Amino acid sequence: MIEYLIGMYPWLKAGHIISVISWMAGIFYLPRLFVHHSEKVKISTETDELFIMMELKLLKVIMTPAMITTWVFGIGLAVIPGVIDWTAFWPWVKLVCILIMTGFHFWLSGRQKEFAQGKNLLKGRTYRIINEVPTVLLLIIVIMVVVRPF
Repeated sequence: MIEYLIGMYPWLKAGHIISVISWMAGIFYLPRLFVHHSEKVKISTETDELFIMMELKLLKVIMTPAMITTWVFGIGLAVIPGVIDWTAFWPWVKLVCILIMTGFHFWLSGRQKEFAQGKNLLKGRTYRIINEVPTVLLLIIVIMVVVRPF
């Protein structure tokens, strides 16, 4: 099994990178949709229904499958002996950031459900500010993987 995983390393890595890019695209875009939805759209209008549909499809068709495949490929990479030095500090920092990013994904999913029910309580400014969270997490994750400062 280990030899098989070692042979699959380039494919797992490629799948992981593709999945992360897809997930991050959605993570960055969905809060922007929420900004415009909360600031410019009246509840129970045709435009409201359009935004609800766009947000739902982004979440269910792109973001959630990309998050799942990011985790699957990432776990596949992590179990290959020698790929990650778990005695170092950087993989643990990365893992914490990934867990926070996953939590952010589920938080966004909750906000999408609120919009769909006409119960959004947050202002566009809040979504603008919260949209910086994945940016900071992404910076930390990339630095941990590429620079490995710890």
